[in-house]
Amino acid sequence: MKKRVMAAVLSAAMLCGMLAGCKEKEAVYDANLPTEAVEAPIYVEAIPEMSDDFMKGVDISTVLVQEASGVVYYNEAGEEADLFQVLADAGVNYIRVRVWNDPYDENGNGYGGGNNDAAKAAEIGERAAKYGMKLLVDFHYSDFWADPSKQMVPKAWANMTLEEKETALYEYTKESLTTIMKAGADVGMVQIGNEINNGMCGETQWDKIIPLMAQGSKAVREVAEKEKQEILVAVHFTDIQEGDEILNHAKRLAREELDYDVFGVSYYPFWHGTMENLTAKLKMISQIYDKKVAVLETSYVYTLEDGDGTGNTVTEATLNKNYAANVQSQATCIHDVMAATVAAGENAIGVFYWEPAWIPVGPASQYTENQKIWEEFGSGWASSFAAGYDPKDAGRYYGGSSWDNQALFDFEGHPLASLNVFKYAKYGTISKLTVDYVEETVVEVNTGDELVLPETINVVYNDRSQSGPAAVTWNEADYANIDSSKVGTYKIHGALEDGTEVTCELKISGINLLKNPGFEDADVSMWNVTYPGNKNQTDIQEKESDAFTGVKSFHFWDSSEVEFNVEQTVSGLEEGSYTLQAQMQGGDVGSAAEISIYAIVNGVTYESNPVTLSGWINWQTPVIKDIPLDGASDIIVGAHVKCAAGGWGTIDDFNLYR
Repeated sequence: MKKRVMAAVLSAAMLCGMLAGCKEKEAVYDANLPTEAVEAPIYVEAIPEMSDDFMKGVDISTVLVQEASGVVYYNEAGEEADLFQVLADAGVNYIRVRVWNDPYDENGNGYGGGNNDAAKAAEIGERAAKYGMKLLVDFHYSDFWADPSKQMVPKAWANMTLEEKETALYEYTKESLTTIMKAGADVGMVQIGNEINNGMCGETQWDKIIPLMAQGSKAVREVAEKEKQEILVAVHFTDIQEGDEILNHAKRLAREELDYDVFGVSYYPFWHGTMENLTAKLKMISQIYDKKVAVLETSYVYTLEDGDGTGNTVTEATLNKNYAANVQSQATCIHDVMAATVAAGENAIGVFYWEPAWIPVGPASQYTENQKIWEEFGSGWASSFAAGYDPKDAGRYYGGSSWDNQALFDFEGHPLASLNVFKYAKYGTISKLTVDYVEETVVEVNTGDELVLPETINVVYNDRSQSGPAAVTWNEADYANIDSSKVGTYKIHGALEDGTEVTCELKISGINLLKNPGFEDADVSMWNVTYPGNKNQTDIQEKESDAFTGVKSFHFWDSSEVEFNVEQTVSGLEEGSYTLQAQMQGGDVGSAAEISIYAIVNGVTYESNPVTLSGWINWQTPVIKDIPLDGASDIIVGAHVKCAAGGWGTIDDFNLYR
């Protein structure tokens, strides 16, 4: 009888274990991470002060639309794998996901950038939890991108009073967070706003922003209490450079007694100053205001190549001088951000890498096909459907990923060695001393100048210990082939004492005979703009990301067909043969566009080959050679643009030389 009763009890227990409510807790995923320094192909210096629960996070908000677009990810063995497992095995313990209120137009077409609403965040959170990773929920309180340049109100809240918006934000935060957690996400932190330096949710005055943040915080606290789970409330700012601006934000939040736990910042090493300043500012905020601190966004490049035909945000011109565009430097940079954060003290809790898996949906050579995929699935940074909500930015510059050269996966989805910096950071690695990179060596002279090559060049090693000047021997044959009387660019090969091959780029330039050729000076009177009709569709734009050099460029765009000429007249040039060139970039110009540069001498027009503008910062360089001048005539140089409605672009750095 006792045996039968026991059997019945066991059967009931087994049955209960199969029913909802009695389900046994799944085992925590074991990534088998190192507990000491290990041999590795990349060098990572140990950060022994790093706590075991330090947040080593990544933002992979685009993962679902990437997968829908046909992107495949692989593990280190070269096998197709779940991205979430690959990340966990690399030491990632936190996933960050942005949340937009309604990133769709009235017909259900997604704005792009992942189409990240609460439903997608829930799915990403559930998949992260499967591999033991917590979730950071990043509420933008907008229907699309929110950053220092724009904080747009969600469509549904556009006509609300501040009080109505407070209620809507509270209810939306509470409902969305509950949905995400009910899906199985292990939420550990929630951002109430994204990079809110200049506003949030359509508001720009702090007496209106703070009440909205308070409602977001209140909602998070209530959900955490109801779900019996500790959830940190984070605020998020950027531009953590020299000066007191970032400290003033922390001071304001303290004065207004905002309820939050974590002061988070974006720190991009190509924009936001030194690592030393990052440490100093985080430490001050932590100590003065007794807040946890974290870097909620960072990244760095591993290549300068463009993977999908949409130009890269970070190019050679914007690299941090301490790191090259390669895998070792990328790993070192990530390590250094973590080390700088840890150095801020015990309240420093984590670092998050931004979009390490946002790789091409197809190669750059298939740009047209890529466009179709970005539009259909939302895997580009913005689709054309975003124009109704964000006409000034996304509606004009929509396209693919400008971040693919900052991924921690190659263009085909294989993990880079730098991905493993997360699991190596605490204990470091054992690696052979190798040259990480040789600092770029460029010698610039004008025609006729004496050519002198440097005797040493700067070498940077993977552990940085022996970095510095190293003697170099240049190839005599390369040097002998240089004609210093002619404009041109030469590659001169050389070698260090250890045999490492290096190169020097020699640029021989003609003196630019144009005034204000890059539109940087305030006086642009030397440039004459002509156009049919009565509407000038051009302006001098101050936007570094759209300029070839400097911060200004000649910009054009209009909702109707664009047509203009911009030109300059030069007098008094000596007799001889001249060359004209310029830099152009843009898009949406249409198949019938007419774009070129030209020179006019004595009524004769010399024109470059037609230029095709195929995407943001895909710079084209039209050239006209052998323009004859007789020593008495003027020369008119300029650019002609005629393109479809909505066509846009910039022209920069005209150069006329003999």
